[in-house]
Amino acid sequence: MIVRSLAAALLLFWTTASDAQVDPGIPGLFPRAGQPFSSGLSADDDLAFFNNFAVPQFTQVVTVADGLGPRFNFDSCAGCHAFPSVGGSSPPRNNPQFVRGPVMAPGSTVPSFIKMDGPIRVVRFVRASMPDPAKGRDLEKRGKGNVPQRSNGKPDGAVHSIFTVVGRSDNPPGCKISQPDFSDASNIRFRIPTPVFGLGLIESITDTAIKSNLAADPAGLKRALGITGHVNTTGNDGTVTRFGWKAQNKSLLLFAAEAYNVEMGITNEIFPNEREEDPKCATNPQGESHAGSGARNTTSAIMALTTFMRFLDQPKPSCGVSGQPACSSSITNGRRLFDAIGCSACHTPSLMTGLSPIQALNQKQVNLFSDIAVHHMGSGLADNITQGDAGPDEFRTAPLWGVSQRAFFLHDGRTNDLLQAIYAHKSPGSEASGVIEMFQRLTSQQKQDILSFLRSL
Repeated sequence: MIVRSLAAALLLFWTTASDAQVDPGIPGLFPRAGQPFSSGLSADDDLAFFNNFAVPQFTQVVTVADGLGPRFNFDSCAGCHAFPSVGGSSPPRNNPQFVRGPVMAPGSTVPSFIKMDGPIRVVRFVRASMPDPAKGRDLEKRGKGNVPQRSNGKPDGAVHSIFTVVGRSDNPPGCKISQPDFSDASNIRFRIPTPVFGLGLIESITDTAIKSNLAADPAGLKRALGITGHVNTTGNDGTVTRFGWKAQNKSLLLFAAEAYNVEMGITNEIFPNEREEDPKCATNPQGESHAGSGARNTTSAIMALTTFMRFLDQPKPSCGVSGQPACSSSITNGRRLFDAIGCSACHTPSLMTGLSPIQALNQKQVNLFSDIAVHHMGSGLADNITQGDAGPDEFRTAPLWGVSQRAFFLHDGRTNDLLQAIYAHKSPGSEASGVIEMFQRLTSQQKQDILSFLRSL
């Protein structure tokens, strides 16, 4: 009995010792991102459009008259891209979907997976929903273990908006659509908002630079660790796509237009069709961004949103750059270890932009800590959704700039602990498993140094 107790005590000691490192957390609330480029934009043209059109468009709270719905996830871009400043991601507390859901969608129920202290979430279904029973067919079928299965088994992958305009004072008369059926947890996959800081720089990196960096392996580290990866591409011209969790979108204009339609239900020049065509829920006779309005001089909403993202500067580290103090020895050592164990094999510290007519984007260093490629992340992170050339367990290497001021991590926001996000990179089939095994062999202080480095970005 004494031997067993001693063994248990030793196990507890070593477990505690090995996990002594902790995520330092968000280092203060003063944002180091969210401002336009300080140079390289013309004051009379670029900055004027940014301040007078782009910012108001991104922060506007839209109504049904503006094109909201009939299905939507939030009623403003800035509502989801909120932290640490406008253009960011989920705040650490007071989830806007939880707080404002009953106000902006009084006829909808806030689902149980939207929590006050959780991330803003978008829902995708792995498989398509069963036909509506109102049309004479059964919604529910029983699968293995007699568990209810509310899908027809066909691949879906699309966004299913959480809220509807039903119950609002501006709801079209007779519109009574219901929320999607979220009861089959096995069919639901979550995504959280990606920050939009510095995206104009990412858009300006050439395909050649991305592909050359992916192929480069001078020390043979990628090969030794089993890291391959590939770019996602468009189906028409074969060029590199780069935005979204699976790098599924080609350009910022497409990224803005899709989000405007999918997240807010607003039709536009690129997505002119309503996602919900119940005639009783019809609002405007044309796209809300002037699609179908004929030849006239208008300021497009999606162009304003594109400009907002394109002109935001990259996040600034807390140390080691102009205007910031020198980095601590822990952060400096963490940066060295980040390279040594292979993190930078995917999280490429910097790439260069190509030629651009906008001086702020012309041949600039982009400190994104990403290769913009997609990689197999294994069964632990797989969402079983395919987008373009990115398969069920493949995700774009998430840029780490600004990670110091992010509250939730990984594509679904499953953790607010940076250390746990690192460990989640290891699972069967993951290209990152070898790197995480090297991380696990580090001393507690070395692991802490890497965490300190990441929380400085």
